[in-house]
Amino acid sequence: MKPAEFALLFDLDGTLANSDPLHYQAFSTLLAENGKTLTPEQYHRDIVGGSNAGIMRALFPERDQATHRAMAERKEALFRASVTTLEPTPGTRELFAWAERRGFPIAVVTNAPRANAELMLERLDLTSQVAALVIGEELAAAKPDPLPYLTGLARIGARADRACAFEDSPSGIRAARAAGLPTFALRSALPAESLLAAGADAVIDDFAAPELWRWLEAARAGMPA
Repeated sequence: MKPAEFALLFDLDGTLANSDPLHYQAFSTLLAENGKTLTPEQYHRDIVGGSNAGIMRALFPERDQATHRAMAERKEALFRASVTTLEPTPGTRELFAWAERRGFPIAVVTNAPRANAELMLERLDLTSQVAALVIGEELAAAKPDPLPYLTGLARIGARADRACAFEDSPSGIRAARAAGLPTFALRSALPAESLLAAGADAVIDDFAAPELWRWLEAARAGMPA
């Protein structure tokens, strides 16, 4: 594989699309079925960016591992049933087109199950532009471990110092930064201060942010001829 001149690596949920309301509703339904409740604050603090195994242990510490797996499957089935149409984060198509014109590969790196990720990318009409889809739970360690991002870099033949990542959670930011990637955080329900404290280089509203485009052009200008 020819080394990539530059590359873009994206988280999926909350980054390429605002899917958090759908996930929140699915988790809320699951908890209600089991006599529990979930507040938006708890969702953003304890669930966003986590892996299903860790989330189920935190939500249902009294249940065993087999039950956790069944509950995770139930939640994801609820989520997928709710995904009818999705709108990409503003600026997504322009950023993907910018990368495609220059031959810069794109990887999506997520803790979501593969069925979820493939469905979301299909609904967003981005599947054909993604060179690698990395599923954290299929690896030895999911985010916040850097392994998913290191795997993404390897699969698209990219180097961390000639790439950047996009995330929306402290867990994902820590994973990307530990892999050596400059990382932009998408503004979310979490305070910008918490995203910066996790290691984000900057917090942006969306992919149309002028500061992002200035950074990308500066990074491209600094590449070896």
